[in-house]
Amino acid sequence: MPGVTDRAAIQAAYDDLSQLDEAADAVHRTIAALDRGEIRVAEHVDGAWIVNEWVKQAILLYFRLAEMRTIDLGPLEYYDKIPPKRDLAAAGIRVVPPGTVRYGAFCEPGVVVMPGYVNIGAYVGAGTMVDTWATVGSCAQIGRDVHLSGGVGIGGVLEPPAARPVIVEDGAFIGSRCIVTEGVIVERGAVLGANTTLSSSIPVIDVTGPEPVEHRGRVPAYSIVVPGTRPKEFPAGTYQLSCGLIIGRRSASTDMKTSLNEALRVFEVEV
Repeated sequence: MPGVTDRAAIQAAYDDLSQLDEAADAVHRTIAALDRGEIRVAEHVDGAWIVNEWVKQAILLYFRLAEMRTIDLGPLEYYDKIPPKRDLAAAGIRVVPPGTVRYGAFCEPGVVVMPGYVNIGAYVGAGTMVDTWATVGSCAQIGRDVHLSGGVGIGGVLEPPAARPVIVEDGAFIGSRCIVTEGVIVERGAVLGANTTLSSSIPVIDVTGPEPVEHRGRVPAYSIVVPGTRPKEFPAGTYQLSCGLIIGRRSASTDMKTSLNEALRVFEVEV
């Protein structure tokens, strides 16, 4: 477990790369602690997500320290700096070939990774499904009992180190081919319909009331979101830009699976 001294060494080396060799052991201890789930890139504290900037700095320094090498895994060969995660059975993680969880990522017991990808620095909670060709980008924080459907792209956010990673909270359902990037927070129990694309600049507009209510960078808890467009004026004319539309809400008082099935049926959401 990295201590205060390790943290100071990492911060000093990040600011002055001439100190990288001296900080090497601290960097390796930090990545090992990430891999074991002892520390996280971001944590939920007192109702807010806090970024541990020094942990991101350690990941960036680790890329500089690690050397390219051939990695043989049975009939498969890789050439990379970072090996895949090992001892999956002992950790209670199911990874279906050729799915990959990279060293420095942590998955709680009960996570299932189909032929998808979980990158370094990511944290995936118990009971979550990373479905076929879904990707969990570097440092993304995925809660418990989340479903990332086929082809979902959860973006990685490594730089700048202070930037918030993409966060998907407990019980959320992310439909097929959705893209979530730039530190967007999908709050607890929210549903994104298939092909929804969200970034920090793409608005999520609640259209369930008499007037639209706009959110940026977050999807409110239990919201049901589908892809939409909104008009915007340009010198060359009016064009439609992407947005997310909140068309309803899941029940927060019933079983998560029951509320999901009801929401998909009532609101006819494609996932």
